[in-house]
Amino acid sequence: MGTTVFERRRPADAVIDASLRDTAFSVFWLDDVERVSHPALTDSITADLAIVGGGYAGLWTAVRAKERDPQRKVVLLEASRIAWAASGRNGGFCEASLTHGHENGLTRWPDEIDRLEELGIENLDGIEETVKRYGMDVDFERTGQLAVAVEPHQVEWLREEEGFLDREAVQAEVHSDTFLAGAWEREGCALVHPAKLGLELARVAVELGVEIYEQSLVREVIGDGSSAITLVTRDGGQVRADAVALATNVFPSLLKRNRLMTVPVYDYVLMTEPLTDEQLTSIGWSNRQGLSDSANQFHYYRLTADNRILFGGYDAVYHFGGKVRPEYEDRAESHRKLASHFFTTFPQLEGLRFTHRWAGAIDSSSRFCAFFGTARKGRVTYATGFTGLGVGAARFAADVMLDKLSGEPTERTELAMVREKPIPFPPEPVASIGVNLVRAAMNRADHNEGKRNLFLKTLDAVGMGFDS
Repeated sequence: MGTTVFERRRPADAVIDASLRDTAFSVFWLDDVERVSHPALTDSITADLAIVGGGYAGLWTAVRAKERDPQRKVVLLEASRIAWAASGRNGGFCEASLTHGHENGLTRWPDEIDRLEELGIENLDGIEETVKRYGMDVDFERTGQLAVAVEPHQVEWLREEEGFLDREAVQAEVHSDTFLAGAWEREGCALVHPAKLGLELARVAVELGVEIYEQSLVREVIGDGSSAITLVTRDGGQVRADAVALATNVFPSLLKRNRLMTVPVYDYVLMTEPLTDEQLTSIGWSNRQGLSDSANQFHYYRLTADNRILFGGYDAVYHFGGKVRPEYEDRAESHRKLASHFFTTFPQLEGLRFTHRWAGAIDSSSRFCAFFGTARKGRVTYATGFTGLGVGAARFAADVMLDKLSGEPTERTELAMVREKPIPFPPEPVASIGVNLVRAAMNRADHNEGKRNLFLKTLDAVGMGFDS
């Protein structure tokens, strides 16, 4: 089995140690904003629409609901704080893809892929228009995304892509000796400040008349759909609503049918201090694209508004039992690995410090993109399973959920991608064994010119194959 560039060019331990010495275990994006507090729900209220979850999916549903019908009474319940989970700690890649990339969508919905990609661009255009219309301060940059090859076999993968860049051309964009080629998709991705996007969506929602309640964990959904649905919170608050949208994503579903449909996979991130002008010149990157490499275990990286570099990905860790727990977020092994890979990628930045390290849980589904449905005679709808691409796709999901609650078919609700469900994950201990076998197989593939073994090919054949 071969070695990867990150093993062949590993920096000295002293470089890694120095870069991490004073790193805060804290989410940079959440430290970089001032948060407005919303009250907890402690009494009983009524609503036309109640939304559970204060991340992007829930917030977009609230905003889009009020835009459709300004008179509709909309209530949103968040268990903790607005955008504190995945929506406040992701990489800020707002991608057009609704299907976790072209290949995944082409494999699963070949007859729809062209239209799905059109709808994805329309959705990203809609996000940009909303940001402008409401004056949302979210550091929105429509930079596109540059996929890079860091191993020879990856060059051939990218050669057929639109916007292919050979070694000389990719080096002209970003100076890293590890980059052998690239493919720049110019329109399909924007960069945002994740926490600002969540907080600004909440601001817009409130200005449109949405009632937001924080620290209001929903414990129970009562009602069979024959009449209004009642949501009961941890502290005894209640909302009686004609319709309910569930946007809890990585957290355990309030619907038993969905408990095995997603698993939480932990993703790890580092953020550097701001680069000096000299350091920026040394790496180029004047077009500020989002970057990702092309391995199965891939990194993603981008510049912030104040010219820090966010560097994340590679490790994707599942813990037995599928629990979401704070203690899983500080994993020294993963953060050291990221620091090592960073200085392999940019050795000219040796001496740069990381100011923040953190992690977050991704709601992974077996088809690697969101799925949708209804319950309780159509009064309850849900969207979950975004698998890391929810920054952009959450707005599309909001429209799907609202369409479903209306009871009237639309182009969106008639899509096979929307109508079909993924294969559920098996219960423990099989889930843990399976997920870790997949991780090991993908790692072997990255060490073997990307060649997938029989296990991965079998998963591909049954619709559970991974293609990033």
